[in-house]
Amino acid sequence: MHVDQVDVSADVVAALVAEQFPRWRALPVRPLASAGTVNALFRLGTEIVLRFPLQPSTDPELRAELRQEQEYAGLLAAHLPVAVPEPLGLGEPGAGYAGPWTAYRFIPGETAQLDRVGDLDTFARDLASVVTALRGIDTGGRAWPGSGRGGPLAAQDAGVRSALALSGGLTDTARLAEVWDRCRDTPGHDAAAVWVHADLMPGNLLVRDGRLAAVIDLETVNVGDPAVDLMPAWNLLDAGARETYRQALGVDDATWERGRGWALMQAINALPYYIETNPVMAGIAQHTLRAVLD
Repeated sequence: MHVDQVDVSADVVAALVAEQFPRWRALPVRPLASAGTVNALFRLGTEIVLRFPLQPSTDPELRAELRQEQEYAGLLAAHLPVAVPEPLGLGEPGAGYAGPWTAYRFIPGETAQLDRVGDLDTFARDLASVVTALRGIDTGGRAWPGSGRGGPLAAQDAGVRSALALSGGLTDTARLAEVWDRCRDTPGHDAAAVWVHADLMPGNLLVRDGRLAAVIDLETVNVGDPAVDLMPAWNLLDAGARETYRQALGVDDATWERGRGWALMQAINALPYYIETNPVMAGIAQHTLRAVLD
């Protein structure tokens, strides 16, 4: 998927585990199939999942980001009504892999798809309860830090226009450009920043027995505009459940339009990038772009 992506073998993972976490050295390692774009996943025994960034680095910034993700996992676990990943360890670079990596407790479930969700309206309300709880966590006065999702939507304009230019044969770029202009020009968030997940993609929502069971992949958690967590309205839900989600969250018109803009931004950037290398992500992008035009 990525030019600088590295392949990590189960043998390399097993050796790193044995060296750095000797208490786990007897547990079997097996790769997990995933459409994710950030980490290679490995199951360690039955209770642990290991996450190896596909683009490893020894830059201290990456290690700090992984550490922060684990700290945020503890914060969210104390407040959200569904499971989040429980951190178990932070691995260091070693033979065969030049970067830090993480260990979490495995959460059983399947990634969200329409055919795996029992009742979409119930799912929409369950997800809204997660977002409501997330917004209710004390930010300690934090403001959007100036990078990542959750800031002014207009800051994404150049990237969206570049992606639209690359997507002429893939989607209705003329209509999408009109929608983008409208969303970009919607009044911004003028209240205090709130906690946001900022990447509520179907692959980051786990379903068990047809219900929302967990929210995973916390590397984008931040404080910012709550509109960014409206993306599932378009990247997963149908029209009826979309309205259920909106009503459950009590979203005003401006926030809803910014949410549509965030969904469009994510999808139009993903579509040309993954169309040849990740059919799952490309398919979600196509679904999202059709939905934002409704």
